[in-house]
Amino acid sequence: MRLRVINPNTTAAMTRKIGEAAQRIAAPGTTVVTTQPADGPVSIESHFDEAISAVGVLEEVLAGEKEGTDAYVIACFGDPGLLAARELTRAPVIGIAEAAFHAASLISTRFSVVTTLSRTGIIAEHLLEQYGFRHHCRRVRAAEIPVLDLEEDGSAALSRIIDECRRARDEDGIGAIVLGCGGMADLTQRISQEVGLPVVEGVTAAVKLAEALVGLGLGTSKHGDLAFPRPKPFTGRFERYSQLSNER
Repeated sequence: MRLRVINPNTTAAMTRKIGEAAQRIAAPGTTVVTTQPADGPVSIESHFDEAISAVGVLEEVLAGEKEGTDAYVIACFGDPGLLAARELTRAPVIGIAEAAFHAASLISTRFSVVTTLSRTGIIAEHLLEQYGFRHHCRRVRAAEIPVLDLEEDGSAALSRIIDECRRARDEDGIGAIVLGCGGMADLTQRISQEVGLPVVEGVTAAVKLAEALVGLGLGTSKHGDLAFPRPKPFTGRFERYSQLSNER
């Protein structure tokens, strides 16, 4: 099984961290290829960042199609470009927010999300509604740290995340916590030990869901809105997409 894990931002240190977490959890026989776009934001903390990064995600999926990729993971909690990516391939494409919500709902009746900034928490709330998990989530909490603080050794980021997770445990009436950032991929075990609750992190959850779908022989449906995009002319910087064909 060949799994392509795409970090939608362009910070190489975060890509390495995501790849290490994915590789640790992957089954024997699964080859994990971790990539990032050549162009785009160094972190994703707004709707604008997501819109720009989505183009890079789609280019990484197209590159993966040439390599015979069996499944894809989009390793940003905003799931940027998720549905568009699914249009480009028959392989499963899993966003880490969607994967984490599913996993948390299977082990608890209520969970809270702990993310980086309040503004990205609002984006997570939109996704909870979109994916049908609003009823399962008691609260989306923000540690109020920039995403790239997670890459700095010795920063206060981990302590602030743990403190917010403890508040979620004590105040929200929950059974599990979802970590709301791909940059938290290496923190699951430490936080779970500190707060005494199951902690779900989206990169690892998405890897296991992707493996399960491939194992079941299930791919993205090409009937309906996730069919391949209709071929048409593109202009300017996107002219190269005029070569896309729906005969795949």
